[in-house]
Amino acid sequence: MRLWSLLWLLGCRAAAWWSDDYSLDDAVGLGRQLDGIGAISGGGATSRLLVNYPEPYRSQILDYLFKPNFGASLQLLKVEIGGDAQTTDGTEPSHMHYENDENYFRGYEWWLMKEAKKRNPSIKLIGLPWAFPGWIGRGMSWPYAYPDVTAYYIISWIIGAKKYHDLDIDYIGIWNERPFNSTYIKVLRKTLDRVGLNTLGIIAADGTWNIANHMLVDPYLYDAVEIVGAHYPGTETVKAAQLTLKKLWSSEDYSTFNNEVGSGCWARILNQNYVNGNMTATLAWNLVASYYEELPFGRCGLMTAQEPWSGHYSVNSPIWVTAHTTQFTQPGWYYLKVDGHLKKGGSFVALTDGLGNLTVIIETMTRNHSKCIRPPLPPYVVSPQKAVFHLKGSFSKLKSLQMWYSKLDFSTANSTLFQSLGPKNISEGILALNLGLDEIYTLTTLTTGHKGSSSEPPPSQPFPSIYKDDFNIRNPPFSEAPYFADQTGVFEYFINASDPGDHVFTLRQVVTQRPVTWALDATNTISIIGNYKWINFIITCDIYIESNKGGAFIAGRISKGGIYVPSAQGIFFWVFPDGTYRVTRDLAGVDILMKGLSGVRANRWHTLTLILKGSNISGMLNGYPLWENITTHSPENGWAAIGTHSFELTQFDNFHVEAS
Repeated sequence: MRLWSLLWLLGCRAAAWWSDDYSLDDAVGLGRQLDGIGAISGGGATSRLLVNYPEPYRSQILDYLFKPNFGASLQLLKVEIGGDAQTTDGTEPSHMHYENDENYFRGYEWWLMKEAKKRNPSIKLIGLPWAFPGWIGRGMSWPYAYPDVTAYYIISWIIGAKKYHDLDIDYIGIWNERPFNSTYIKVLRKTLDRVGLNTLGIIAADGTWNIANHMLVDPYLYDAVEIVGAHYPGTETVKAAQLTLKKLWSSEDYSTFNNEVGSGCWARILNQNYVNGNMTATLAWNLVASYYEELPFGRCGLMTAQEPWSGHYSVNSPIWVTAHTTQFTQPGWYYLKVDGHLKKGGSFVALTDGLGNLTVIIETMTRNHSKCIRPPLPPYVVSPQKAVFHLKGSFSKLKSLQMWYSKLDFSTANSTLFQSLGPKNISEGILALNLGLDEIYTLTTLTTGHKGSSSEPPPSQPFPSIYKDDFNIRNPPFSEAPYFADQTGVFEYFINASDPGDHVFTLRQVVTQRPVTWALDATNTISIIGNYKWINFIITCDIYIESNKGGAFIAGRISKGGIYVPSAQGIFFWVFPDGTYRVTRDLAGVDILMKGLSGVRANRWHTLTLILKGSNISGMLNGYPLWENITTHSPENGWAAIGTHSFELTQFDNFHVEAS
């Protein structure tokens, strides 16, 4: 008996020796307030396909994103203020294509903000421009040349959100990841105050931390900016940002494929953005991967919903990683003053509402399983460990905490995600945990956590091999046609009241001036649709060129989109109002395979047909062969598309594609 007693005693001492101790004590004061965890819709038309989902699947997706105590339970939503230009995976339409034009029903961001508010009335809304319509720059690719004009444009969007959709915008940004202008920021602040929007905060500059240096020497700029926001900070801030004493946000982060490595990235930065950098909000780019997967940064959303034609979607692991924080905290809770670094790698944060509630989130993400797309992750090591938390202050008498657990698995893809383990007992203010690798724990006084679920979505299906659209559904006008993803320019439903015939309802390219761009945009407008794997297919579409300076095309096997669209390859069938046609292998129109006369004129309807069969390409005009049997082996596959030669008004109707 004495031997067993000795062994037991040695074991207890060894366990105590090997454990690491941490204190959770609100009596020593509190840290910064949590501002929230959120995500970004836009920054490149990333929610483009979501609005086309049929019910009940669309509502199910929205519940996983926004419904409290169900899924991600997001607390912040940032949306792109559409600027008619390519911003990563497509273009989003502006509320003011032209200076004398206002329409606050274009695009889907209004709808998305309302759906988010419907589920969580407390969610905070943020607007940020990536690009601007061309009239803002007065011919220059620079939105700050006339700061009063740009401020008026942005404030009109804010006022329109309230007037037409009863949406209160909480924060506004400057220009995504582009140089800031101190004069413009001060003009924007002054104008916001003058129209009664003095409680709306400005976030700047949505790039690096560099604006902090300017704020420290410019008191007017300092007063204008409420939140210093940086993108992809790698969990670190800089001294100047800390010296401002302003709120610090990672106002765009993540951008990583939504598999388990993406989940590891997200879990790590949600904790360490505060632990290392005192950042009190983190926003993921992007909210939901609802764009064609072959576009840049495919499936970099918190979940995936890229098949509205089938209704299929997938609830990916970043949703449940988010829930570990958002279901057990709220904006306004305070971080406890703790170091936050686990001694054998990993991190923890602890938050309280000041009313006796406590939530602790722990992550032990290993380096190779938590690399974000940027910035590079320095080497570090995480080891299995025993952590002992000593609860003090108002938490000293807690008897148990609810425990939620996730374990990311990188070999069998059989992760344990957001599992309730019930209450974890606390003995005399001591909470002991054995922590493994790539794990997430939430320990909380709250009992409201819930892993929501919906009926299984339909199985995945490729884009229909036969698809047609006569654009006769006008609900509402000025919106996008289903499944078309504008890559340059803006294609909107149009009521052609001057045509009493078969083309009253059409799709119209409406941008007539090159926008103030964010990315390297194409000089031609183009909208893609379909299956990237298509090889053999026939495209037919009616076109109506409204200007003698214009030109239009239908195309197949489009190889690239998004920020790479200027170098897109494909088979492009162009017609011009001077009566000529051209067949090219590139969007720029310089790699010519065939050219000749067509007889096409402006302000008349013509029907184009493009036939792609293996290496043989043929084209028809108004039902008659125009050219036949061009031979080309490149590119081999890609989307279908329509577009224009320049930024000119052009209409399309009776689109039909059939793949074999």
